[in-house]
Amino acid sequence: MAMDSPDTPTSQAPACYRHSDRATRLSCSECGRPICGDCSHDSAVGQRCAECAKPKGRNRVVRASDLSRNSFSATPVTFTLIAISLALFVAGFVSREIDEVFTEFLALGDFVRQDGILFVTSLDNVDPWRVLTSAFLHANLTHILFNMYALYLFGPRLEREAGSAPYALTYAASAAAGGAAFIALRAGETTLAVGASGAVFGLFGVWLVATFRMRRNPAGRAMFNQLIVLLGINAALPLFIPNIAWEAHAGGLVAGALIGYLWGQLAAGKVNSVKIRTVIAGAVFVVAMAVVVLL
Repeated sequence: MAMDSPDTPTSQAPACYRHSDRATRLSCSECGRPICGDCSHDSAVGQRCAECAKPKGRNRVVRASDLSRNSFSATPVTFTLIAISLALFVAGFVSREIDEVFTEFLALGDFVRQDGILFVTSLDNVDPWRVLTSAFLHANLTHILFNMYALYLFGPRLEREAGSAPYALTYAASAAAGGAAFIALRAGETTLAVGASGAVFGLFGVWLVATFRMRRNPAGRAMFNQLIVLLGINAALPLFIPNIAWEAHAGGLVAGALIGYLWGQLAAGKVNSVKIRTVIAGAVFVVAMAVVVLL
């Protein structure tokens, strides 16, 4: 009786489109063609074949040093988010009065003024839009440096591979979900929250799902393990450092992971994948904002 060798394609597993003698269960997330491990190119939204991994549009010659840098033209949303956050922090740092105005009108909380003094009240009547504006404010230098560095590390590649519109909506949806979790779990407390942590953790969530799918190759497995360690450290920080809004971290992480999962299930391999990713992230954003309104 003849038996199939491990490398012979079977009816259950198609052959790699470039290596007909290799059975594989991997497929390109853009065009859907079957690919083996040697033909797979990792991306934030799945694995791509050699053709789909090539640069889109007209090619141009670039210096080797440019390959390690991100640019505003390639990732405008990431650099705009960083620029706005830094500008607001510097303005508030220079002027205490400006910082107080930013807190009163942008921070996640409810405030009243009495005799010219700003007081924080409970979270029972928070303006819904504050879950977004508060993501641009930061409490101190360490706070903003950590968040902006994390955004710079994890944001540009995701923006390039997912598209600027889906990426921007993912950031907003994660910020909104983080704010919703903070309001729900701190209901009745006299407190406020600022920072992009919820939105940044949303990017962690997308990458966590993406690298989990890519864990069978060394690069994907290494990044997945790094994310697990990073999330473990951040989960432990509230035990040692007070005033960390872990609720926002958790809410943003869940929203990002949900978006990443739906991208993989519904958008991977589709011709209109960017539009599908935009709709998915937009839908999660709308749901998160609806929850904030209802709280």
